[in-house]
Amino acid sequence: MSINIQLKEVHTLRELRKFVAFQYSLYNGNTYWVPPLRADEIKSLRADKNPAFDFCEAAYWLAIHNGKIVGRIAGIINKRYNEKWNTKAARFGWFDCINDIEVSSALFNTVEQWARRNGMDSIHGPLGFTDMDGEGTLIEGFEEVSTLGAIYNYPYYPVLLEHAGYSKDIDWIEYEVTMHAEIPEPIKRIAAIALTRNHLTILKVKKAKELLPYAKEIFHVLNDAYKDLYGFVELSEKQIDLYVKQYFGFILPEYVPIVLDSQNRVAAFGISMPSLSEALQRCNGRLFPFGFIYLLSAMKHQKRADLYLTAVRPDMQNKGINAILIHETNKVFIKNKIAKVETNRELEVNAKIQAQWKYYDRRQHKRRRCYKKDLKE
Repeated sequence: MSINIQLKEVHTLRELRKFVAFQYSLYNGNTYWVPPLRADEIKSLRADKNPAFDFCEAAYWLAIHNGKIVGRIAGIINKRYNEKWNTKAARFGWFDCINDIEVSSALFNTVEQWARRNGMDSIHGPLGFTDMDGEGTLIEGFEEVSTLGAIYNYPYYPVLLEHAGYSKDIDWIEYEVTMHAEIPEPIKRIAAIALTRNHLTILKVKKAKELLPYAKEIFHVLNDAYKDLYGFVELSEKQIDLYVKQYFGFILPEYVPIVLDSQNRVAAFGISMPSLSEALQRCNGRLFPFGFIYLLSAMKHQKRADLYLTAVRPDMQNKGINAILIHETNKVFIKNKIAKVETNRELEVNAKIQAQWKYYDRRQHKRRRCYKKDLKE
């Protein structure tokens, strides 16, 4: 059925709020979607709030039919990414629409034309400004509850993307891991050997503010460890300052094991949290008036946890350090009666990361895909 679609570029804060709000109506009533915090979404998309705009350009569009928003899409050009990887690639992100090929085609045609006008010869996504944003269209696991920061989408999205001429670039896979009542013996043994052999210690803190002296160094380790991974661009100091301020005020220190070397430098770290999925669903993306209460309660009474970031300094890799992080995290999970853990996304080609779960019962339950399209004519 042919419908009349208007594509409107977002210019004002009022329009940006509509851009953000569209997903809340599209997924209203969906029991698997986890709403992001609205304020965080708006900050990410504002050039005056997100330091990624120091090296990124972006544009946003709404698809409108009969005065009603039926879709949205963002176009992003990360100049540092293109310089690092010697390419001319645009990104699309924040793509959502009703199940209509004409709507999706209009959205993709618009972002592709914008990319060409800006000298780009390819486009890939969904990706955000940086690796800290949501990545990948869900292609498996539509009936699994999503997690904080992850993209959820309806099963018709891959069909719309493929119809628009997009094909697979790379996949991420995710596992649900069942925790044991006891830490697996191989993990204990490897962790103990790695600590002794490499002269390492575990940072012991009780309050989140005690992590602050190590916060920037954590992100520097992240930059070094992730620098060769797909789509990654090293975080700038301004971005690091923002993430420290944004996240280190509410993380639970026992869920953040930090491994120190003999010079008291960060050798590795892991960041996990009790699952906030149910709490975010209850507050529907708003911290007030009651949303923050749901989140605080989830941090104390959850039986599920999410893994967010793990990194080992390059000179310390392949020395059993991952086992140390798993050992320390597993101890916390046992203490807090965490039964199930979401690994979140892991590149399908990253066999080392996937191998660390071999001592646990695991279920590969989600797969998400980054699509690409050649724009050269």
